[in-house]
Amino acid sequence: MSVQAGFAQLARSGGRGALVTVIRVDDGATTAAVVGARMLVGADGEPQGSLGDARLDEAGRTAAAELMWAEHCEMREVQGVGLFVDVVAPPPRLMVFGAVDFAGALCRMARAAGWRPYVIDPRGRFATVQRFTDAEEVVVAWPDAAFARLGGIDRATFIAVLTHDPKLDDAALEIALRSDAAYVGAMGSRRAHAMRRERLLARGMTEEELGRISAPIGLDLGGLTAEEMALSIMAEVVAVRNGHPGGRLSAMTSGRIHEVGG
Repeated sequence: MSVQAGFAQLARSGGRGALVTVIRVDDGATTAAVVGARMLVGADGEPQGSLGDARLDEAGRTAAAELMWAEHCEMREVQGVGLFVDVVAPPPRLMVFGAVDFAGALCRMARAAGWRPYVIDPRGRFATVQRFTDAEEVVVAWPDAAFARLGGIDRATFIAVLTHDPKLDDAALEIALRSDAAYVGAMGSRRAHAMRRERLLARGMTEEELGRISAPIGLDLGGLTAEEMALSIMAEVVAVRNGHPGGRLSAMTSGRIHEVGG
């Protein structure tokens, strides 16, 4: 299978990868690359094909590994050579820990935004498919087993901890905060979060690790209903995914607004 066919297969199957193509070789470029050479890099970082030069291959592999997780395509200039990095990626995952009523609204909001929501809770009487019809999957297990069943936590995984039960919250957070998760948020008041911090410090977690928690979770929308609170959380995770602060657009003095891809 050609690298181009492999890239198309990744796109069809909902996989993650990047196709690096030489689109320009400047006069005087010290490389054996030719226009049209391609290299495919999968989520595991292993390349297929070559750009015609070992140094270009390494630069292309590095760019592919970066951009496939940033989830955008980009031109790169290397040694007088123009490389185009084309990226495919599956919808991001939102792992919702805690089969509470509010989790249903969050799953609905995530699904509407094109995300893949999962509900995780070891309490089988609460974690049922019937209660969470919008979830990609409902996993009845403790965090370590649940995360393993879902293929682990990668850089495109966002985690929302909602249970208010210390023994469940702390177990999930201890794993999440030491993972590659793009975002870890936890529900609770400031007082509850202060107590949570003390418990996690006592379990051996560091201040740097605890600094990754977004708590109280979500943006300040003033919402009261389950749907409004779910919107608050989704607003924050979308902002984090896109590298934005989540402020009001009317306060922006530069940058693109309401840009929609073609």
